[in-house]
Amino acid sequence: MSYHNPHTPPRKSATFDDHTLAEIRRAAATGIYDIRGAGTKRKVPHFDDLLFLGASISRYPLEGYREKCDTTVVLGSRFAKKPITLKTPITIAGMSFGALSGNAKEALGRGATLAGTSTTTGDGGMTDEERGHSQTLVYQYLPSRYGMNPKDLRRADAIEVVVGQGAKPGGGGMLLGQKISDRVANMRNLPKGIDQRSACRHPDWTGPDDLEIKIMELREITDWEKPIYVKVGGARPYYDTALAVKAGADVVVLDGMQGGTAATQDVFIENVGMPTLACIRPAVQALQDLGMHRKVQLIISGGIRSGADVAKALALGADAVAIGTAALVAIGDNDPKWEEEYQKLGTTAGAYDDWHEGKDPAGITTQDPELASRLDPIAAGRRLANYLKVMTLEAQTIARACGKNHLHNLEPEDLCALTMEAAAMAQIPLAGTNWYPGKGGF
Repeated sequence: MSYHNPHTPPRKSATFDDHTLAEIRRAAATGIYDIRGAGTKRKVPHFDDLLFLGASISRYPLEGYREKCDTTVVLGSRFAKKPITLKTPITIAGMSFGALSGNAKEALGRGATLAGTSTTTGDGGMTDEERGHSQTLVYQYLPSRYGMNPKDLRRADAIEVVVGQGAKPGGGGMLLGQKISDRVANMRNLPKGIDQRSACRHPDWTGPDDLEIKIMELREITDWEKPIYVKVGGARPYYDTALAVKAGADVVVLDGMQGGTAATQDVFIENVGMPTLACIRPAVQALQDLGMHRKVQLIISGGIRSGADVAKALALGADAVAIGTAALVAIGDNDPKWEEEYQKLGTTAGAYDDWHEGKDPAGITTQDPELASRLDPIAAGRRLANYLKVMTLEAQTIARACGKNHLHNLEPEDLCALTMEAAAMAQIPLAGTNWYPGKGGF
């Protein structure tokens, strides 16, 4: 005979929590896996677990805004005849026309141009609006090859060969039929209204030797003018970075698991890849071992939200960062002013991630002309530019406090870690010690 104290509330399982139970029931009822956008929602070690050690007596800070702290970055100086110079090391990650509305793509181009940085096409090809409003545009070359043609390769300012993405390393993207409009179908050479799944690997090469040949082809097509980036998802950052350098990349883009996606399996987003924080130091180590650190530039993406995140990524050895989800929020995504409509979709503004359905009330992740018209690309571009400006100023503020006259002068020595996990991943001493897991002694 068992006895239950009526004054003790029922105890739920930590393993079978409410979300897990709901997902089991959903899977049992439908027989299909869950698809969504955005990035991982589980809590993993991140930049919040690091702190800067500002200057005092042992270090000399720079004075406010009177002493210069440079933020410029040059990308692609290894082989390209025309490397890119940006005013800020914060770039806009690849997000496709198809996943995003035309107005959203235009807003990203406008905002990036006002801030003096670059934006990226994403899968699905280059639109005239995006090229026209982006002073510096990176063209993504993906396994799908949607919209790829030599003319647009030459119109771009750089080319990014996408091998993997942080939200789904080893997997391809999805674009459901409701977002494949006449224009999207024409650009991608697809039937209108039919679900599309991008390939998970390039059709004409399987390894780094083949990648080297592909990079040479792209250089020949563009007369060696354009920097060639190689983007990888955060899974085996040391070896992937080393092999990208061996293949001839000018820039390596490394995307951690907090990076977003337009649509993929939820099980992929939550269970594949590594936290961004765990990816940076192995990639930097690979560049250092090859004598290529700062010669081949490293761009970090996946969960960058603030100038503090930017400064921490650069202190760990990155040259620049890329933002995606944060840029969408800046131009108006998940805005509480549309809360009533989010509620009708069965969600809330702060949690909306059904980007694949094409019903975004903010008019950003949709191809519905009525919804897309809600986004003013000019005003949204200004908001993005403001956000990029604030992030840059925040990063400068931190750098000055550490006595640095350029963001690239930040270094691991300027950081400490709050948790054992962050200390181990970033190889940064635990606060109050000179030790991190894996390093001998205290």
